[in-house]
Amino acid sequence: MSLNYIKNFYEGCLRPPTVIGQFHTLFFGSVRTFFLGVLGFAVYGNEALHFSCDPDKREINLYCYNQFRPITPQVFWALQLVTVLVPGAVFHLYAACKNIDQDEILQRPMSTVFYIISVLIILEVLAFWLQSHLFGFLVDPIYMCDVSALAKIFNISKCMVPEHFEKTIFLSAMYTFTIITILLCVAEIFEILFRRLGYLNQPVT
Repeated sequence: MSLNYIKNFYEGCLRPPTVIGQFHTLFFGSVRTFFLGVLGFAVYGNEALHFSCDPDKREINLYCYNQFRPITPQVFWALQLVTVLVPGAVFHLYAACKNIDQDEILQRPMSTVFYIISVLIILEVLAFWLQSHLFGFLVDPIYMCDVSALAKIFNISKCMVPEHFEKTIFLSAMYTFTIITILLCVAEIFEILFRRLGYLNQPVT
């Protein structure tokens, strides 16, 4: 029985009950993860090592880099992926434990409500806002660091941000992925509602 649960859970994660959901899984699970895992490491992997300030002292570089990056982009986007994926995984685990086939999900009112909740557009919107708040939309080549708590002689240190143009392009791509995901979530909810109305309008035999 446990193997059957695992099989149903696996099939549910790979084959959601909606057409848009299946495309969303492909887009989200493969393209976005590959882009983040491969290109994200190439762009941001050694950022801390090449982040330098004037004067070029280790303690100032570390202090200013932590000020410049309260959280590293790789960690933020990894948390975003996990946070957005978890509700769907929990739903499919619920469906597997209840032995609900993917074709039956939208035919059951309670399952339909739980599935819509698992889409949770608000998480992507919140991630978009947090990303804009933490990283902005452009990466400037110069970062003016406030070192008043660290240095006695001067208050501001000028820091050089490595590969700022590449980071701006990558940021734009991640914003684009988030917007596409939000649109897919909205479209999937409309598909669920239309299909649900279709089930309700079917004649009883």
